[in-house]
Amino acid sequence: MTKKKYRRYSPEFKRHALKRASEDRVTDKDVCEDLGISARQLRRWRDQYRLLGDEAFPGQGRNRDEEMAELKRKLAKAEQERDFLKDAAVFFAKESK
Repeated sequence: MTKKKYRRYSPEFKRHALKRASEDRVTDKDVCEDLGISARQLRRWRDQYRLLGDEAFPGQGRNRDEEMAELKRKLAKAEQERDFLKDAAVFFAKESK
């Protein structure tokens, strides 16, 4: 039996979906099809927003800037490792001749 993987949506995505669903001449079905979410999920988000207002969808507690800085650090480290391996490959290619 495989475990179902749930998608996580950002607070911005949820607010965007609710804003689009509240526009004139746009149905919930249209929004759900465009964004690839279920009508049940959209109803849940709408109910949560009605109950909590702007405090709905608090997110993961991680700032996007923090996440971006961490990803940049990881990228820099991966680039250093790549460059080292390139140099090592060149060195060993010369040695084998």
